[in-house]
Amino acid sequence: MTIKPIRCDEDLQRAFKRLEKIFQAEEGTPQADERDVLVTLIEAYEAKHYDFGPADPVEAIKFRMEQEGLTPRDLEPYIGQSGRVSEVLNRKRALSLRMVKRLHDGLRIPYESLLAGVR
Repeated sequence: MTIKPIRCDEDLQRAFKRLEKIFQAEEGTPQADERDVLVTLIEAYEAKHYDFGPADPVEAIKFRMEQEGLTPRDLEPYIGQSGRVSEVLNRKRALSLRMVKRLHDGLRIPYESLLAGVR
């Protein structure tokens, strides 16, 4: 395992290519250790050189839904009845602070993402 610092975008691309090859490595193997180190290096480089900013609230919700296999109906305890869920997901209604707190507590969506763009 020879890991080098990521100093430029070319290094970043090399790191991504290597990561693709070892991403499914079994835990406890040298490849898994290499994967973990590469992920840390990639994250550090991207944080320093690319400002992604917080996610859009609706995109953050949809991302969590995809991760967890949730349907709009599953959001009702956090947002309200189905009509309200639909309005939020279609950007016709903004999230209230109560909805934000429930989504954060229940689905572990970061406040930073849920409050992005709120003035």
